[in-house]
Amino acid sequence: MRRGRRPRWRDQRGQTTVLIVGFAGVLFLLVAVVVDASAAYLQRQGLATIADGAALAGADAGATGGEVYTGGLDAGGRVEQSERAAAAAVDAYLGSIDAYGRYPGLAYETRVVDGSVEVRIAAPLDLPLTLPGGPGEAEVAATGTAALQLG
Repeated sequence: MRRGRRPRWRDQRGQTTVLIVGFAGVLFLLVAVVVDASAAYLQRQGLATIADGAALAGADAGATGGEVYTGGLDAGGRVEQSERAAAAAVDAYLGSIDAYGRYPGLAYETRVVDGSVEVRIAAPLDLPLTLPGGPGEAEVAATGTAALQLG
């Protein structure tokens, strides 16, 4: 029997612990990415619903006697839209559904392009799980478009 030489299996002790810790770290990173991506997706879906409703409200504002009917119909049979009246209708719609309460920091932009009302809505999202060195907050945005067509 030789003394001074260890059996080979003793040289590899603790290797399993390193593998487990490494795999746990990778698993945590994957879970964080999936949870943050899911939160961003769900907020985007909610903002898309609000943007579509706001665009419809802006396009429909002329049907209730507002200032949207400024120039009759365009070549495609769409009602000419006033950007000021559409923006006012969008703001009123967002207030009526408490969008500012559900999405703190919500901002919107209303444009009239080729007889269609476009609404872009953006809101900050606090990410549920943040990665070391990664952003703690992201901005999620959605766009909705609607036009009032009579032809």
